[in-house]
Amino acid sequence: MRDTSSINDMRDALMAAIIDLAKEHKEVVFLDADLSSCINSGSFKKEFPDRFFNVGIAEANMVGVASGLSSMGFVPYAHSFGCFSSRRAYDQFYLSANYAGQTVHLIGTDAGVTAQINGGTHMPFEDVGLMRLIPELIVLDPSDTQSCYELTLQAFETGHCSYTRLRRKGATHRYAPGQVKLGKANVLAEGQDLAIVATSEVIVNEAEKAVDMLAKKGIKATLIDMHTIKPLDTEILDKVSKETGHVLVCENARYAGGLGEAVAAHLATTYPAKMDFVCVGEQFGEVGKLDYLMKAFHFNAEDMVAKAEALVRR
Repeated sequence: MRDTSSINDMRDALMAAIIDLAKEHKEVVFLDADLSSCINSGSFKKEFPDRFFNVGIAEANMVGVASGLSSMGFVPYAHSFGCFSSRRAYDQFYLSANYAGQTVHLIGTDAGVTAQINGGTHMPFEDVGLMRLIPELIVLDPSDTQSCYELTLQAFETGHCSYTRLRRKGATHRYAPGQVKLGKANVLAEGQDLAIVATSEVIVNEAEKAVDMLAKKGIKATLIDMHTIKPLDTEILDKVSKETGHVLVCENARYAGGLGEAVAAHLATTYPAKMDFVCVGEQFGEVGKLDYLMKAFHFNAEDMVAKAEALVRR
């Protein structure tokens, strides 16, 4: 297992995992939609030139080709920006890959606000909701380089299709090797007043700040990194909801179909709690740098603290 603490971009952690898989499994291939320089997939092409395919700006076709390769015994990884991997190629991924029982690992980079200056047309908030609808699909949103690397390896071992959304440039180093398991959330802090359930690197980073800020106000919060959105770790959700009675779900995605809705739906049948959400509502994306967008969509630690304070008073 590789230690990714020296990797400074999420995209490079992802490619490191796929290259390591390809070294051990000759059936692993990589498809890109003319975005090789954006994800640095040239590193894969350099090592495995006959297993790399640039299909051009034709994302639906890319997923169709990937599904065909899977039917011939290959294990394809297919990449585009999250807006295109999810919305544009959805029918092909649903039918040709998942419904047909193939194994295709789809990657959507520039998730949510991390699309930044590419703007609203390239800013996928609804990809989580779309992908959660597909039966047995694994949906991942890693919070650092190590979780990105290890979850990629673990998803391969399942034999199921997967969808991974992540930031491309920049990275956080949170976990040591061996600390992450697919389907099991990580507890980053423990407190008795409320639980913050967070997913996505930029959101978990802010949630960690929020926990510290709340502690100074006398509010003790549990922080959960829900890097696996599907299958959902319902065991940890039941535990923290029962113990705190207050749950704040924070995500770099839309509420409709997102992690917040999934958590609320589950807890409604087990241990109902008072809840609130830091997420995108009835809005489209917009152009801006990350710090501006985090503020514009109320994703900052200060926004989380305000919602948490109001929640525990309810």
